[in-house]
Formats: sequence, structure tokens, C-alpha cells
Amino acid sequence: MIRKDMFLALFIIVAWGFNFIVMRWGLDELTPMMLGGLRFLVIGLIGCFFFARPKTPLLWCIGYALALNFGQFAFLFSAISFGMPAGLASLVLQSQAIFTLLFAVLLLKEAVRPYQVLAIGIAIGGLAVIGSDNDNATMTALGFGLTLAAGSSWALGNIITKTISRKGYEANLNLIVWSSWIPPIPFFLCAYFIDGGDVMWNNIVNLSWKSIGTLAYLSLFATLAGYGLWSYLLSKYPAATVAPLTLGVPVVGLTSAEFFLSETVSTIQWMGILIVLLGLMLNTFGGRWLKKLSQPTT
Repeated sequence: MIRKDMFLALFIIVAWGFNFIVMRWGLDELTPMMLGGLRFLVIGLIGCFFFARPKTPLLWCIGYALALNFGQFAFLFSAISFGMPAGLASLVLQSQAIFTLLFAVLLLKEAVRPYQVLAIGIAIGGLAVIGSDNDNATMTALGFGLTLAAGSSWALGNIITKTISRKGYEANLNLIVWSSWIPPIPFFLCAYFIDGGDVMWNNIVNLSWKSIGTLAYLSLFATLAGYGLWSYLLSKYPAATVAPLTLGVPVVGLTSAEFFLSETVSTIQWMGILIVLLGLMLNTFGGRWLKKLSQPTT
């Protein structure tokens, strides 16, 4: 990877890792459902002027949007709102890799390799260690569970994306932008029934510069710029080179949360974090390591 693209990759890692801190700030003034609805409304409003409408059938767009956009962020924003530390959320959300593999086996009938089974077991063990730390009052069981639900929704979205690609339809940034018109509907409906119309109206009329900055970051930097550059790197380099970069996201998330939000991580949770990262690394690099080991030495 050339130096310019390495800087772009670093920008993506930092933008996506710091994304969780911005979410926490946004939830100080907006309810989870309003933050989600307004975020995707901004993406759709701005993005439609710069990206062509995909030729992906509407039903697939709806399924993609409900799983990857609405489901993932409705659970994630609610998790952070209900006691999940932003830094830990950036790590636990990576459980999507485990769920994606499980869903691929169950729904797409894909074969799973032994090292992937081991990777799943290690990562699940790490998550269990994190979730079992009842002495750390900074994390709630509800927040932890909702973050796992967000990871499973992300994974389901990955399966839908893969199916869309297999059928020959677009599954790129165009789809991300135009499918963003769909999530505001369930987000705002949930906001109405959960928060009430008065709270929704107050969130809108009392929109502060902090909230506007949050929405701008989540929509323009984390989504349009982040996924746009990610697509660029994937088009230029092998997926095996680009995909491992996501392992840096929870590192940025955890360190940023400690610095900006004064979040603390217990010793037990750090043990769980390292175990999860080990499982994720094995899942990402296991095939490459086995290939190198199987090559005859000269």
C-alpha cells in the first residue's frame, strides 16, 4: 500500500473509532431513535446529489436498510444510552464477525474451516469475560446485550449485502446513500411510540450546534467519507489487505473514550478485550497463516 493510501486507511480507522465518542455526545441531547432517524435523513438528503441511484430492486434495498442501518444503530444507540460505555461498544460491536460467519453457515450454507471455529470460540470466550464483570459499574447488562444485538444486525446486513452482490446488483456506496431514505421511517415511528411526539418536537426545535456537529460527523465523515474511501481501497487492493484494518477501530475507540469521556476499563475487561482481538485476528489471518505453514521449506 502506497504512502498516500496508508494515510487514507489511517483516516478511516480514526474516523470510525472516534465515531463512538461522537455517538455518546449526540445522545446527550437526542434520543437514540431521533439520532438514528436524523442521521440517515442527512445522508439521504446530501448524498442523493452526488451518488447515482442504484439499480438494486426495492425489496433488497429495504432488507439491507432495515438490517444494516435501522437494526444495527437502533440497538447500538440504545445500548450506549442504556449504559454501554462507548469505548467497549466499539469492541463488542466487532462481534459482527462472529455472527456473520454463523449466519453464512446457516443461511448461505457456506463451509466453515476449523480455524474459524476456533476463532469463534476464542472471541465468544472473550465476550463472556467482558460481560461477566459485574463489579464494573460503568457497563450494564442491558447495554452489553443491546450491543450484541447491534452486532447481529450488522452481520445480517452483511449477509444481505453478499446476496445482493451474488445476484449481480449494486452493493456499494450508491446503495448506502439511497437506502438511507428508508431507516428514518422506522426510526421516527419508534421515536413517536417510545419517546412521544412532544419529545420528538423538542429534539428538533432545540437542535443545538453540538447536535448538528454530531449529525454532520456521523453522516459526512463516518459514512460518506469513511465508506467512500473504504470502497476506494477495496477497489485498489486485495480484500485480505484492507479488511484487517478494521481491527484498529476498537483500539481507537477504547483509547479515545478514555481520553475524551474518562471511561475506565477494568482489568478483567482488558483480559476479555485481548481475547476477543485474538479471536478476530485468527479469523482474519488464520487462512493466510495456515497457507504459509503448509508451504514446503527450502
